Amino acid sequence: MTSKELLESDLKTIWHPCTQMKDHEKLPLIPIKRGKGVYLYDFDGNAYIDCVSSWWVNLFGHGNDYINRKLKEQTDILEHVIFAGFTHEGIVRLSNRLVGLTPKGLEKCFYADNGSSCVEVALKMSYHAHLLDGQKRVKFLSLTNSYHGETIGALSVGAVELYKNTYGGILIQCLQTPVPKNNQDIPDALKALESILEAEGENIAAFILEPLIQCAGNMHMYSAEYVLKASKMCQERGIYVIFDEIAVGFGRSGSLFAYEQCGITPDFLCLSKGLSGGYMPLSVVMTSDKVYEKFYAPYEEHKAFLHSHSYTGNALACACANAVLDIFESEDVIKKNKVLSSFIVSMMDDLKEFEFVSGFRYQGMIFAFDLIGFAPDRRVGLEVFEKGLKKGLLLRPLGNTIYFMPPYVITQEEIKYVFDSLKTILKQIQY
Repeated sequence: MTSKELLESDLKTIWHPCTQMKDHEKLPLIPIKRGKGVYLYDFDGNAYIDCVSSWWVNLFGHGNDYINRKLKEQTDILEHVIFAGFTHEGIVRLSNRLVGLTPKGLEKCFYADNGSSCVEVALKMSYHAHLLDGQKRVKFLSLTNSYHGETIGALSVGAVELYKNTYGGILIQCLQTPVPKNNQDIPDALKALESILEAEGENIAAFILEPLIQCAGNMHMYSAEYVLKASKMCQERGIYVIFDEIAVGFGRSGSLFAYEQCGITPDFLCLSKGLSGGYMPLSVVMTSDKVYEKFYAPYEEHKAFLHSHSYTGNALACACANAVLDIFESEDVIKKNKVLSSFIVSMMDDLKEFEFVSGFRYQGMIFAFDLIGFAPDRRVGLEVFEKGLKKGLLLRPLGNTIYFMPPYVITQEEIKYVFDSLKTILKQIQY
């Protein structure tokens, strides 16, 4: 097919995610033919730097030679097998490695297919574990400005109105406590949390949060101090703590996992996105032997956790995940990322000359700033996106928040090009 034929066929048959399809009457879709490293190439040979890691999943570049090889090797051995009553070498190896990378309290792995499904597992499992202890805790607790996915349970514990408001009538019960806007806000945020716990603590099954960075919440970044204190307050009341590290795990936060910077181990750890390096859908909930043992009983006692996905533990996805962990082991990825992060910050400083650019922030390999002062009906983020494409940049702003979340294999030269191009773009979108 030609690029034009692909576009015509796409618009006839496909409904794209998180998209107002009417926008594509004026904003053309871009058919991508191939990818290599940080670049995506369209059918006309144009190259685009993937500044958002294709929705935050790609860690080591498109068409990574090592992951490619391991995936191809796996296709000759086993593509998939039912994971109820069967297992395979790849998932056993992956699970042992994940348990080895995490502290005591995260000894068991339960697999799903994607981030939202992963959150659903953690919510159901935490509720069910309380039920097995004779406690019917029917509510969940999350932070304001949070996002945890778009399936019903995951949507219920999120707070971004754009995604949530339409479905209010079918959501499960969730309370929200204020996320601190800055370090000075922490005492008030903890006080507000204490009030909720005093009133509703016995009804709350679990507290779910993205530690350090609320990614879809306009890349809001908050302190490890709050995460630690808030999590302890909940655990002391018998409320499970779920860390949603779907986006912030695997080095994005500056450490392999964000919880390492927070000084506390959650009761449930949700991982996806970078888990397979951006290759295959895969997610995992890690939890404790203590939680696992609540469900361990003779069949007739009806204590089993009955949750499944047809592609649970897919062998091809596990091969990619093991390859990702191989790269983390063989290369000092976290150390290299610190050098890259410092360089990106120095490049981002050059954008401070624009009076409408504000809120510069970063954490690990996540960088963001806001475009302020524009008319409310002006989609300035979309303008940046469109102008970015013309410069060979794939940017996907969150409203008027521009963020940079590249694959870790990006070079300093490529980073410089990104920020030189952003500088040119910002000059073009003056008030």
